[in-house]
Amino acid sequence: MHFDKERVLGLLQKVKDPEIPAISVLELGVVRDVRVAANGDVQVTITPTYTGCPAMDVMAADIKKELHDAGIPSVKVELTLSPAWTTDWISDAGKRKLKDYGIAPPEHTADIRALKGGTPLVQCPQCHSTDTVMLSAFGSTACKALWKCNACLEPFDQFKCL
Repeated sequence: MHFDKERVLGLLQKVKDPEIPAISVLELGVVRDVRVAANGDVQVTITPTYTGCPAMDVMAADIKKELHDAGIPSVKVELTLSPAWTTDWISDAGKRKLKDYGIAPPEHTADIRALKGGTPLVQCPQCHSTDTVMLSAFGSTACKALWKCNACLEPFDQFKCL
């Protein structure tokens, strides 16, 4: 059975981020390239959200498993650090899914307060209030910060803008 790049990308849509199972590796933007050789071998290049991200090994294993299970016998997953991953690579669908999952997505542009040393305006994913405060620059994972909503009093993670 022959697989082309589009078919491989469709399979990769099923591979979820192990830390945020509501979003795929494609929506997260960690898949940088997919190559299908004439002999059917597949190479997937991924970029970590940050250097040393422990989820990358799991993502690579999950990518290999998904593609092997679909009938692709030879799969290579290559890790690249350049160019560095950025939150700009998270798809709009991925940002919506993050919010639905209870994680404030990164903003598209920097808030002027960030440029002046202040904290950005972050909307609560539960009640949508912007009356929020950062509790810690470190959330449940290194790529997230911990926030609290003053309106509904719920804590939530915010995906850091990188």
